[in-house]
Amino acid sequence: MAFDEKKRTEADPFERLPYRPGVGIMLLNREGAVFIAQRIDMPSDAWQMPQGGIDKGETPLDAAWREMKEEIGTDRAELLAESRDWLSYDLPRDLASRLWRGRFRGQRQKWFAFRFTGLDRDIDISSHDHPEFSTWRWAPMAQLPSLIVPFKQALYQRLVEEFRPLIEGI
Repeated sequence: MAFDEKKRTEADPFERLPYRPGVGIMLLNREGAVFIAQRIDMPSDAWQMPQGGIDKGETPLDAAWREMKEEIGTDRAELLAESRDWLSYDLPRDLASRLWRGRFRGQRQKWFAFRFTGLDRDIDISSHDHPEFSTWRWAPMAQLPSLIVPFKQALYQRLVEEFRPLIEGI
């Protein structure tokens, strides 16, 4: 690290914040489309895949199953793949100061791809006491990076590249 960069990092409290450990879920239907949803608390038309934090004592895979049940209302799925690496994104600074009481600069996530084995009617985004999504739909995997908020686009592009073989030949 160059001296100027080190000095800037030491002087910038945002750069010293840790990443929140979390998981993400790419849920694929039988046709290879991906479950995406709009967050209730986001006033834009940005979509996202389900994601969430890892609770104390939980493995990343256990957290993914729990988040699927909480956010989608079903766990009718089979595990297909796990991301090779942990992927991270930085929140915009103004958002980071408001989310998670300002304790994190973004998230470091392990992603899992699942094949949905149920029917669309099994999905119930309002089944949890505190729903996170207002609406959902299936989308082509290639479109995911263009549907997400800008600060997560690079992460979604990496996921599309890594998980694309799962839908080839469908």
